[in-house]
Amino acid sequence: MRILITGSTGFAGSHLAEALLTVGRIANPSHEEVELFGTSLQKTWPVECKHLQGRVHLRTCDLCSKDAVAALVREVQPQQVYHLAGYAHAGQSFREPEEAWAGNLTATCRLYDAIAGWGGKTRILFVGSGLVYGDRRAGEPAPDESAPLRPSSPYASSKAAADLLSYQYTQAPGLDIVRVRPFNHIGPRQSPQYAVAHFAKQIADIERGQQPPVLKTGDLRPERDLTDVRDIVQAYILLVQKGQIGEVYNAGTGNAHAMEDVVKRLLALARVPIQVEQQVEPARATDNLLVRADASRLRREIGWQPRIPLEQTLADTLNYWRQQP
Repeated sequence: MRILITGSTGFAGSHLAEALLTVGRIANPSHEEVELFGTSLQKTWPVECKHLQGRVHLRTCDLCSKDAVAALVREVQPQQVYHLAGYAHAGQSFREPEEAWAGNLTATCRLYDAIAGWGGKTRILFVGSGLVYGDRRAGEPAPDESAPLRPSSPYASSKAAADLLSYQYTQAPGLDIVRVRPFNHIGPRQSPQYAVAHFAKQIADIERGQQPPVLKTGDLRPERDLTDVRDIVQAYILLVQKGQIGEVYNAGTGNAHAMEDVVKRLLALARVPIQVEQQVEPARATDNLLVRADASRLRREIGWQPRIPLEQTLADTLNYWRQQP
């Protein structure tokens, strides 16, 4: 069995590769020999993913290039595709919306066209985003898959468009695509561009004496549904096996944690006293204060459950940054 992971050198992509190598029997019940291929814009694995070198065949590919993607698909001839690659930062997308649309919509279209043109039988998992639902208004329940899409950033809009495109391609030309909308996921190897990793890295730097004992944060009021990335990629694997063609599934814990609470939990793990300094910028009307999933369908129909508690995820994330030079 030949499996392709787009975005394999990224945060979730590298954890997915690890999971597929570890639990191949789940991803491959027929017990065929598994060959893993991954795409990246870089020619080599980043330092934090060097352990995957030689175990995953890395291919440099610009997914926005029609010819490059077609050549990749013809070479790999994948039976399964996990489409994780794309533009990933909601906040930055306001400054570079064209990059968000290209990375999320154009690249997805190129990939589907290449698979359709090749003509083989391929099961595809499209990885979208829980941010397509936007902010939850007062009194509203957590969104299930039937909730209206209210994207509030170029990132979320481009993800919503690619999500709908994925459904369309199941109708014509009839590709075998399952969609998932993961909510916030965190853990070791996440970029410090994201809040939890940013906090953990600062604490590790403070413990090493590389930063004054002040943790700098943004607004700590937002509440986020935080799932360990290692649980999220297990959901991806199960969806490729059990998900229904054209259907969409939310992935999250169903619980929202205020960033203030996350900071308190991280500080409780710190080895030195640390003060907190909030640097709150004026809020945009598009900022989401509450993001929480209703992932009951994924649990009910697919049998997935998040297993790693938030405390363990935070400890593992902090320990990861402690181990970095």
